[in-house]
Amino acid sequence: MEILVLIALMLATAKLVGYLFERFGQPVVLGQIFGGLLIGIFFDTNPVIGQFANLGVLLLLFIAGLESELEEFKRVGKQSVVVAGLGVLVAFLFGFSVAYFFVPLHEAVLYGAMMTPTSVSITVKVLMELRKLNTREGTTILAAAVVDDVLGILILTVAISMIRGGGVNYGTLAEVVISVSLLLFFFLFFGPKLADRVFRFISRIDLPEAETAFALVFLIAFAYLAEHLNLASILGAYLTGLALGQSAKKKSVLDHMNVLGYSLFIPLFFVEIGMRIELGYIIHAGLFAVLYTIAAILSKVLGCGLGSRLAGFDWESSFKIGVGMIPRLGVELAMLAVAMASGLIGPDALTVAILMVFVTTVITPPLLKFAFSKV
Repeated sequence: MEILVLIALMLATAKLVGYLFERFGQPVVLGQIFGGLLIGIFFDTNPVIGQFANLGVLLLLFIAGLESELEEFKRVGKQSVVVAGLGVLVAFLFGFSVAYFFVPLHEAVLYGAMMTPTSVSITVKVLMELRKLNTREGTTILAAAVVDDVLGILILTVAISMIRGGGVNYGTLAEVVISVSLLLFFFLFFGPKLADRVFRFISRIDLPEAETAFALVFLIAFAYLAEHLNLASILGAYLTGLALGQSAKKKSVLDHMNVLGYSLFIPLFFVEIGMRIELGYIIHAGLFAVLYTIAAILSKVLGCGLGSRLAGFDWESSFKIGVGMIPRLGVELAMLAVAMASGLIGPDALTVAILMVFVTTVITPPLLKFAFSKV
């Protein structure tokens, strides 16, 4: 019963504080995260709420996929590779360079790797609020985030392999590359037609919300598949939504997913983010953590911004894309967990990672709003 009461409190906080922030011209998501910070002072999150929140981020990326245009996604594909590639390179160099002066060489390599991915969930929510998700810049950010998560995982795999064995495990590296290639090929070229056929059959099932239920089934199944292939589960969620979004059932599924997501799971996700941030870690962060966090912000703005310019965007659009690629969250913390489990990095890394996650999460919504409305 206590969990249900806490969920009710989290939902009320998400809506009330989110509304308050919106009245002051700030993104709703920022209010929800700060609301979670307040709740986190008095209550701890738990595994049950964590699973609710996990479904929230999957639904958020699934809805983003439903709202995206497949042809636009394909059109910005090459540009996104340039944006992500340069962003990852600059982020790795910035992270490594800062860490080099504070930790041993092998840890500096891991810190560089951990700075590379982007957590697109914060950016997606803000772009939805601003109605900019389907712009050229919005689609490029989504596609580039998919690419740089994959590149980040590859870099971490290479780094751990080199540190452990003095060389690269090419088998593991090839496995990740092949998994990503097959997943993208399947969803981009076969997904839409398959989704149409499957949902034509499902529509014959004369039960309430059968289509919504099976949309959730496919969302969870492909998110699990992506995670099983050592990729981010949100990649599977986004690609499932992207494929289903090209079918005749797009509008009905999207309408029901919006109600389900924004009434319960998505607000819980953002509030739970705030609850998981330990203020003690932030308060006691040292010089290394502060410099690492500043480098994390600048590396994406500069790296992805320059990548966007090389890909043919003007400076205004390049700045928007660079800002949209700032947030760090799930993949980075997962990479940290892998590095710590390997015994190659110490628990002090937690303070550094949490400060980076906190600052990049909080700073992105107002910066993104400024970039899309003022620049």
